[in-house]
Amino acid sequence: MSPLKIKKGTSKHSAYDLRSNYADTQETHTLAVIVDNEAGVLARVIGLFSGRGYNIDSLTVAEIDHQGHRSRITVVTTGTPQVIEQIKSQLSRMVPVYEVHDLTVEGPSVERELALLKVVGEGEKRVEALRLADIFRANVVDSTLESFVFEITGPPEKIDAFAELMRPLGLEEVARTGVAALSRGGSGSLGVASDKVTADVTGGANA
Repeated sequence: MSPLKIKKGTSKHSAYDLRSNYADTQETHTLAVIVDNEAGVLARVIGLFSGRGYNIDSLTVAEIDHQGHRSRITVVTTGTPQVIEQIKSQLSRMVPVYEVHDLTVEGPSVERELALLKVVGEGEKRVEALRLADIFRANVVDSTLESFVFEITGPPEKIDAFAELMRPLGLEEVARTGVAALSRGGSGSLGVASDKVTADVTGGANA
C-alpha cells in the first residue's frame, strides 16, 4: 500500500487542520535602528510602518554620533513572527539605515522609560498618592495645594502599574518618553565607537 500523502495546510476537503498556530502568535519586539541624522529619515521610517499597517507601540530617537551625524531609533512593535521579520528586512533595505538589531532575540537587554504623571486630589487621596510614590520610587517634581506631578523611571510595566494605582486617586494627565533600550554585556555598541556613550531620548532627529 502506498503511503498516504497529505499536503501541509487545509482546504474545504481537509479532515484535519494541519496549520501551525505559531503564525498567529502576537509578539512584542524592541528594535534598535541606526540611521543618518538627516531631514526626512524619521518620516520615512514611520511611513514604512504606517504604509504597511505595522503597529508602533513606542518610538524614541536621538543623535548618538555628532561627528558621524547618526541617530538611533528605538521602536517597540507588535506582530506575528512573520511580520516582525518583514519589518526588520524592510528597514535594513532603506538607504539611510546602517544597522537593524532586534534586542528581543539577540540576548538580554535593559529597557527604561520616563513618565510624568499629574495627580489632582485632596485630603487622604494626597496622602495615599505620596505613599504609593515612595513605594515606586517616584519623585515629586511639582506640587500645588491641589496637585502633584510625579516623575517615575523604569520598565514600561512599572509605569503602567503606577498609573493604574494613581487613577482612582485623581490621575489627570500622563506624558511618557517611550522606551530606551540597550543590550546587556559586551556585545558591542551600535553606530558609535566603544569609547562613546550611547543614549536614547526623545527628539534629536530631523523629521
